[in-house]
Amino acid sequence: MTRVGLVLGAGGVVGQAYHAGVLAAVEHDLHWDPRTVELIVGTSAGAITGTLLRSGVPASELAAWSVRAPLTAEGKLLETLFGVERPQFEPFRAWDLVRRPPSLPGWHMIHRALLRPWHFRPMTAALTLLAPGPQDIAERLVALREVESQGWPEQELWICAVRRRDGRRVVFGRAGAPDVPLHLAVASSCAVPGYFAPVHIGDHSYVDGGAHSPTNAATLRGRSLDLVIIVSPMSGPSRLPRDVYGASRLHAARIARREARALRAQGTSVVVFRPGDTVQRLMGNNFMSGEHLDQIVQESFLAAGAYAAQPEVRELLAGIAS
Repeated sequence: MTRVGLVLGAGGVVGQAYHAGVLAAVEHDLHWDPRTVELIVGTSAGAITGTLLRSGVPASELAAWSVRAPLTAEGKLLETLFGVERPQFEPFRAWDLVRRPPSLPGWHMIHRALLRPWHFRPMTAALTLLAPGPQDIAERLVALREVESQGWPEQELWICAVRRRDGRRVVFGRAGAPDVPLHLAVASSCAVPGYFAPVHIGDHSYVDGGAHSPTNAATLRGRSLDLVIIVSPMSGPSRLPRDVYGASRLHAARIARREARALRAQGTSVVVFRPGDTVQRLMGNNFMSGEHLDQIVQESFLAAGAYAAQPEVRELLAGIAS
């Protein structure tokens, strides 16, 4: 049996729509159920998608809810959690993240930079120091308490966040990580620095796991998986960026490629789904926009199906097809 890991990257509201379209295409074309995957790694939007999959919601229902299509009994949990209307968020503007004075680095961050400089990421540190955003993501996701009555899912679900005091990645759900409620782990992973307020759990506060890596596929190194499927909504084209949003997409794509190479180097097959030009235009620069979700789901469904049908990709995915 093929041992498969599924990596669901960051990307805001439009990223969740991209996840839904890609996973529904793989489910439909390969007759493969993403809910059965051995391990899911979720970051930000991917943390929500991964939690819903582990809660029993099929990928096809995630897509149906995104385009406001009728849901089956398996998808009714989405209406229970989020209602029939799409959640509305303030527009995402890069300027809003940096216009307020940032915090100064504390002792823990300075100590980590001096003690383990090879593990220190200046960009991650800078993002954790941004002034807290005005919105409370933990409050917006409080409905996820409905799915944690039995604790964390039995099948492995890793949720990536960043501890604010020292910029260290924390993988909730992995052995050795703090034991926290699932809805707070997901909220921590979604707390975009400067846009949302950090999420406080115990003595620490956490921000979006995308501050460390938009995909965090590197967490799967050493798991001896046969195949890792990476869905990276933030990845962009290799051409020179025209603005800060293009630069962030280029940065995300480079990290995803680096993490995929590291997994391949240890003998793991990797398939990466990333949005093409058409889907990127629909996603735009406001990652929290619900304006084009229907089209994002539809176009990503078609593009992912075409990509999965390419001979070299089809061969890698053959082990999960039924």
